[in-house]
Amino acid sequence: MSGEKIAIASDHAGVELKAALKQVLASAGCEVLDLGTDGSASVDYPDFADALAARMRAGDVARGVLICGTGIGIGIAANRHKGVRAALCHDVTSARLSRQHNDANVLVLGARMVGAEVARDCLLAFLETPFEGGRHERRVAKLG
Repeated sequence: MSGEKIAIASDHAGVELKAALKQVLASAGCEVLDLGTDGSASVDYPDFADALAARMRAGDVARGVLICGTGIGIGIAANRHKGVRAALCHDVTSARLSRQHNDANVLVLGARMVGAEVARDCLLAFLETPFEGGRHERRVAKLG
């Protein structure tokens, strides 16, 4: 985890949570690639999911974090991209299992759904949990 470059992006609803999670990433020794947005002006969440997916496709980052109001829209937008396995998580258990069983490479959070502490705990679980492989490998391979 330390030294890993992680992309993070949000729409206007997730700006405050994104700022808090950037600090968590930096404290964990990660290099942070902030793909926006940076203000409260209304923006379209698919644009930020697309930007993160493009950075993953280019090989700039292997993992990322996306945030919108509920996490639903930005997660749907992210999962349209080949190779992106974005998991909407609401607690540490879902974040941990998204890594262990699904090899999720994008953590999705809803800024209006989880508090900053839960989001922090989800992020740390996501970063620290390895993919188990084994019986899960063939299933993940079917995701494309």
